[in-house]
Amino acid sequence: MSDKNFRTIQSLGRTELIDELMEQNSFTHSSVAEGYGDDAAVIENKEGYKLLSSETFMEGVNFDLTYVPLHHLGYKIATAAVSDIYAMNGTPEVVLVNMAVPNKLSVDMLQEIYRGIGAAGEDYEFQIVGGDLTASHQTLSIDITCYGSVAEDEIIYRRGANKDDAICVTGDLGGAIAGLRILMREKEFWEEQEEQTAFQPDLDDYEYVVKRQLVPVARQDFINQIRELKISPTSMIDVTQGLVSELKHIANASELGAYVYQAAFPIALDTRTVADEMKEDVDKYALYGGEDYELMFTLPEESVEKLADEFQDFVVIGKITEQEEGVCMQQVEGDVVNFDSDQNQEG
Repeated sequence: MSDKNFRTIQSLGRTELIDELMEQNSFTHSSVAEGYGDDAAVIENKEGYKLLSSETFMEGVNFDLTYVPLHHLGYKIATAAVSDIYAMNGTPEVVLVNMAVPNKLSVDMLQEIYRGIGAAGEDYEFQIVGGDLTASHQTLSIDITCYGSVAEDEIIYRRGANKDDAICVTGDLGGAIAGLRILMREKEFWEEQEEQTAFQPDLDDYEYVVKRQLVPVARQDFINQIRELKISPTSMIDVTQGLVSELKHIANASELGAYVYQAAFPIALDTRTVADEMKEDVDKYALYGGEDYELMFTLPEESVEKLADEFQDFVVIGKITEQEEGVCMQQVEGDVVNFDSDQNQEG
């Protein structure tokens, strides 16, 4: 094959690559209500729907054992898988854990990973029911598949948004990438030392953002609240790839546009402090950082008011618009950025 016929993964992008790979799917099963394209696959059964979601974390890509405690790693990947189930208004039930393990890890180290997964299981009420274990030459890889359930009339997809719905997000954004920037800075400082002895950085001033990176929490509390209030978002997605990516997913799936206000982004003071130290744009942390595991959802205005009366940990950041308007952001200064046409927004 000549170089001119070699297509790089970067030339397509993550979503487009998945779309193209799934074209090889040659059989359709009658029980599948929703395949790929949402936070979880949806399988019909007699009691309602089963939800399936999986996450893969690769050492050197998704985590660095220099500064990631193994029990935190286990908890985080379980949180990532469970968050997808919550994003469809589901309840997690069981997980399968697959690991490819290099010889540099001991039995006790694997126990620490499972201790983290087990702690997540206690918090999110799922059971570990098995998985697979194999060898790896150099790097650790962990994959978790989460199975959950949801009633047929309670499931929430990405595609259900309506024009003029409010776009809302729980919690705050950008904290996870801020925590990662601090951990990477401390690792760089350690590597620059002449003798790389044991090093314990003082992270007290960055406790909030480091915790957001190492031990994120899936928003089970929000799901419990909307069920109690009998409020059903018209669409929902968890924030794992950054605000822009998730806005595009909801807009594209719903065949509509989105208009958000930069001034409305919920960003913690601790996150702003880190961005200032790094001389970086804190709004880019929110727009592109990812791994916050918050929930973005859309609601009619009257439902927003009902929710706000009982649950305060969310904000309205914009509204759903006509499809031809695209996915846009009004900057603090008043200028409008169209993310569908801007090719250099991450620069």
